[in-house]
Amino acid sequence: MTVRRHAPRALAVLLVHSTALIAPAAFAAEDSADVITVTAQKRAQDLQDVPMSIDVLKDGELDNIRAGGRDILFLAGRSPSLYAEASSGRTFPRFYIRGLGNTDFDLNANQPVSLVYDEVVLENPILKGFPVFDLDRIEILKGPQGTLFGRNTPAGVIKFESARPTDEFEGYGRLAYGRFNTVDAEGAVSGPLADTLSARLSALYQRRDDFVDNQFAEDFPGAVAGDGADGFEEFQEFAGRLQFLWSPNADWSTLLNIHGRRLDGGSRL
Repeated sequence: MTVRRHAPRALAVLLVHSTALIAPAAFAAEDSADVITVTAQKRAQDLQDVPMSIDVLKDGELDNIRAGGRDILFLAGRSPSLYAEASSGRTFPRFYIRGLGNTDFDLNANQPVSLVYDEVVLENPILKGFPVFDLDRIEILKGPQGTLFGRNTPAGVIKFESARPTDEFEGYGRLAYGRFNTVDAEGAVSGPLADTLSARLSALYQRRDDFVDNQFAEDFPGAVAGDGADGFEEFQEFAGRLQFLWSPNADWSTLLNIHGRRLDGGSRL
């Protein structure tokens, strides 16, 4: 009887000790996880603390999925329930989140998916095609976001955050070449200009020859065809970004951000 009475107690002690040994390892694994910082709620927060559906693309992942000179449409299929398409070359992209979007070609039409580039809303459909380069991250916010981003966000928001100027000199460059004279060149340089002022210059150049012949223009001499009507899918694009960051103290900073783009291209099939 004595043996039977103490056996359960001994077993309980063993279980308590084994739990105590496992718990520190679990907490250590949790603490070692990388913290992903987002600004979906207009302030820097840990992704795990934001109560909404968000997908984040960062660092090397961005470089890998947009390799080969692809435009902003590379986002299609990179996040569940996000789709993007365009029928006017590398301009006028249309975005859909959870099936909600707008196929209206009117430049003044409201779009259910809003694009925000460095906290500036790009509502015009032409502006939404600005190329993706030298970014810190892309945040995809799913669901209505009208409280913080205005009325044209019933489907969601796609936020682009540029890599910011740094306190130390740094830079990078990348060059790729492929079929049809495809060129993808990208680079950036960043560093301090004074004790409280730093700057960053980023640039992108992409081009490709046409690889689709327009047989209609060749076989019908009487047809009216403009310049470049004998081929499709060609383009030449240059984009740049210049940033100045002034930080007079730890509590205040001012960022001046200038974007520019020039695109010559044909239709997309």
